[in-house]
Amino acid sequence: MSAMTDTDLWLRRFHPAEEAGGRLLCLPHAGGSASYFFAVSRALSPEVDVLAVQYPGRQDRRREPCVDSVPELADRLVAAILGADTPVADRPITIFGHSLGATLGFEVARRLEAEGVTPTALFASGRRAPHRHRVERTHLLDDAGLLADVRALAGTDSALLADDDVLAMVLPAIRGDYRAAECYEYRPGPPLRCPIHALVGDRDPKVTVAEAAAWREHTDGEFELGVYPGGHFFLDNHVPDILRRIRTHIRMRTNAAACTERK
Repeated sequence: MSAMTDTDLWLRRFHPAEEAGGRLLCLPHAGGSASYFFAVSRALSPEVDVLAVQYPGRQDRRREPCVDSVPELADRLVAAILGADTPVADRPITIFGHSLGATLGFEVARRLEAEGVTPTALFASGRRAPHRHRVERTHLLDDAGLLADVRALAGTDSALLADDDVLAMVLPAIRGDYRAAECYEYRPGPPLRCPIHALVGDRDPKVTVAEAAAWREHTDGEFELGVYPGGHFFLDNHVPDILRRIRTHIRMRTNAAACTERK
C-alpha cells in the first residue's frame, strides 16, 4: 500500500475528472469539512475536476490538531497544491471559499500568484473583504455560546449538534476555525491579478452587502458582486445559480486557454 501524500491528505476528489479542462478548489466554512462539497463535485463532474479541502481536526483527519491560523492553513495548503508528488496546478484552477474559506481562499490565491500560478478567479462567498475588520470574540465563548452561534447561522445540522458524541468530536474543530476567522489580520500587499466574484446573502449577520462589495479593492482584474436572498448560508438555497456562475466562468477560461494553445 502506498503512503498517503501531503496532497492526498489535504484534498478530496469525490468524482475524479482527469480529462477536465479546469479544476475547482473548494474551501469549507468554519466547522465545515470536505464532504460539504460532495454535491458540488457530483454536479460539475466530469467537466470540472473538483478538489475539496479537508482541514486538520475533522472527519478522517480528526486525530490531527486543528490549525487555528489562516496564514498557517494557507501555507500548508499551498505546499500541498504545489507539491511535486501529485500536481494540482498543472491546469487552470479556480478557487471557491465560503465564510472562513473565502478568507483562506484569498490568502491561498496570494501565495499561488507569488509562485507564478494565477488562479482563473476567486469566488468569495459569505465573507467580508479582508481589510474590513470586525471585532469578534465568539471563539472565546463557552461551548453553549459557541454552539448557539453555529445554530443561529444554520451552518451545522442541529440534530448532529444535539448528539453528545458528535459534539465531543466537532467542537474543537469549530472553535479552532472560529479562532482562525476572528483573529485573522489583513496585511496590505499587492492586489490579486485574478478576478474576484463576491457572493453574499442580503440578510447575513456576518457580512453586509457593502462589506462584500469591498472585495473589489483586492483585485486588479474584473470584479462581480452577486447578492442573494438569505442569511449566512444563502448558498444552500441557490445552488443551481451559483453552480451556473462557476461553470460558465470555468468554461470561458478553459476555452480561452485552449484557443491560446492552438495558436
